[in-house]
Parts: sequence; structure tokens; C-alpha cells
Amino acid sequence: MAATPPSPSYSLSSNPSSFTHFSKSLKPIYSLVLPKPEPVKAFKNNRICRCEIRCFEPHHSWTIEHVSEMKDSIQSNSSSSSTVSVSAANVASQNPTRNSKKVSLFYCDETKTLAQKIAAEVDAIELRNISWGKFPDGFPNIFIPNAQGIRGQHVAFLASFSSPAVIFEQIPVIYALPKLFVASFTLVLPFFPTGTSERMEDEGDIATAFTLARLLSNIPISRGGPTSLVTFDIHALQERFYFGDNILPCFESGIPLLKRRLQDLPDSDNIAIAFPDDGAWKRFHKQLQHFPTIVCAKVREGDQRIVRIKEGDPKGRHVVIVDDLVQSGGTLIECQKVLAAHGAKKISAYVTHGIFPNKSWARFQHDNGGHPETAFAYFWITDSCPLTVKDVMNKPPFEILSLAGSIAASLQI
Repeated sequence: MAATPPSPSYSLSSNPSSFTHFSKSLKPIYSLVLPKPEPVKAFKNNRICRCEIRCFEPHHSWTIEHVSEMKDSIQSNSSSSSTVSVSAANVASQNPTRNSKKVSLFYCDETKTLAQKIAAEVDAIELRNISWGKFPDGFPNIFIPNAQGIRGQHVAFLASFSSPAVIFEQIPVIYALPKLFVASFTLVLPFFPTGTSERMEDEGDIATAFTLARLLSNIPISRGGPTSLVTFDIHALQERFYFGDNILPCFESGIPLLKRRLQDLPDSDNIAIAFPDDGAWKRFHKQLQHFPTIVCAKVREGDQRIVRIKEGDPKGRHVVIVDDLVQSGGTLIECQKVLAAHGAKKISAYVTHGIFPNKSWARFQHDNGGHPETAFAYFWITDSCPLTVKDVMNKPPFEILSLAGSIAASLQI
């Protein structure tokens, strides 16, 4: 192979009736060619696409020929009778991760299991350990082994902000990793924990969601630019505007996991989606619009707030209540009661973030059939809250839908 000076390029005609016709390009390009290029034979039923990639330097461009659905190889013979034979399909199948971005993934103690699942999704993701210790006074004593070994690499950290104490432990690591001469830095925070505290309804209220967003917006810039933040189903849509210009939020959703799970149910053709309030409907209805929809709302009757059905009919259906998170579970249970009273055959629930403080998950019983007013057929959560996952694992009606595949895909962007 030898690089040639600018010269006319040759390409296969896109006209299927003349596969042996060649046409000269009017623009010179740089290309890698054999010493004496021979015509390339094309065969019937191959689709040949031609595209041109222009160089930033003036008067230069590249021409690329892409052949798909090949049943035969393309051959080019040089004067020495050597043969180069390439099958595009074989190359792709033999090198599925050839173009995968190699990522060094760090994690905290709580997210170890999820990190292992993420690494199992893509061979190019390598797990890296951090030594998490404490000084005698209880403050963090943290060490990153072989810190020089990640220079020039794409680096990510899988965080879990389950309490203020662990936030303080992880922030020093999050601030330190981008400064180790890494190619890029990505913070994966599946659950943005202060999301429910985003409003100031009275003078003196503190919007801690804005405070945490500002804290993350000041992560040092790496050699590759601002930090990327991957998070799932943040509670209030306006919170995406809380972040500054030094961080690039990537907002993902767990709803695709739910949709795939619903397709596997034996009664998948009888599913209806219920939203416990207008906020949940605004957030998720576009992703679930091909399902029949039920919208509930809280109305005030005297001193009580009661859930009513605002729109839709649950009669005879398997109704799945969808929301972004659950804490005590009171709203879901009230919604369950009104849906059962209006004839729902089965009732299930999905939330991306199962927080369940004080083990409130124990309120949700498993319905083996015929008791939709008091129990749930399924309760799906993701593994965005690792401590909850440990509590409810293998305890019906709970099922865990893992975010590992979605996170692995995000790290490859």
C-alpha cells in the first residue's frame, strides 16, 4: 500500500444495470491504492453506496465505497499477483467490538454489583477499584490505585448518592478523576436524589436539587472537555436547566425496560397504563402512548385529599401504574384502590427509583390472583437504588429491571 498524490478517484456506478461501469470523480482526493489498481468486480444483489468525506484541508476529500449484503468477496489484484479478499459481513461478525470505546469504570461500594453487570455488557469496559477507607476520626481516607495508568483513557465513575454521608465520600473522587490527565470523564448517577426538593413554596425554603446540580456543575474539566452526567428519569423536568455549562447532562429513561417487560407478559394485549397524577402523565405519556391510558388526580374533599380517575377506563384490564419514584407508597396505594373499584382485573406498578425509606416496600403485597384492591401482580423497579435492591430481591411482587445495558450504551457515546 502506498499513498498517492491527489488524483481522480474511481467509483462503482449506483446504477444497478451497469455494475461494471466506472465514472471519474471531478474532485481529486487522497486515497490508499494498490500499485496498479485493477477494476473491482461487483455482483448482483449487492447494494453499493458511495459517500464522500471532505477533509478540513482545502481541495482534499476522501471517497469511501461501502458494499452491504455481500455474498462474495471483493478482490483486487496487483502486478505481483497477490490477492486481497475482504468480506464485510465476516469482518463485522468477527470484530463486534472493534470500534468500541474503551472505558475505565470506577464505582463505589454500593454500586459494585451494577458495575459488574455493566462491564459484562461490553468487553471494552474495564472495572477499576478504589480503596475506600476511613481515618480514626471517621472522615474518608481514599486512594486510587495505579492512578497514572488511566492517563489518556476514557474514565467513568458509577455513583450512588443514597445519603449525605456517602455523597461527601464520593465527591472528592468525582473531582479528582478528571484531573488525572484522562481523555474524558463521565459521571453515572442513576438516581438524582434531591429531585423532589426542587421548589421554593415559601420564603426560607431551600431547593436542594439546585444545590446538588450546582455542586456537580463545578466538577473540574478533563482534557476532553466538560464532564458528562448520565442520569435516569430525573424527578422534575425543569431540573435539567439547573446544571451549568461545565457539565453535559445526558437524561436517560427506564421506560424502555418496562416496555420490553410488558411485551413478555401473557396478557400483554390487555395492558393499560395509569398515571397517578398529571406530573407523571406529562413525563411519560409520549413514551407509552400506544397503550390505553388512565390519568388519576388528587382532589380535595374537606380536609382529605382523595384520588379520583380523571380520564380513561380500567375495567377488565391489567393496569400498570407508572411513576418516576416511590417513597412511602401512599399515592400508589390510593391509586390502586380507585382502579380496583372501577373494575381493574389486575394491578401492577413500575417506578424507576424505588427509594422506600424505613422499609416501606413491605406495604406492597403480592397478588396471586383475584385481589387487585389489596395486592400487586408485579412491582417493577430498576437497580438505580442499590440498597433497595438488596432488600427486595426475590421478594414478590418485586422484580428488578437492570439499567446495566442502558448505562453501557451511554458510556459508548
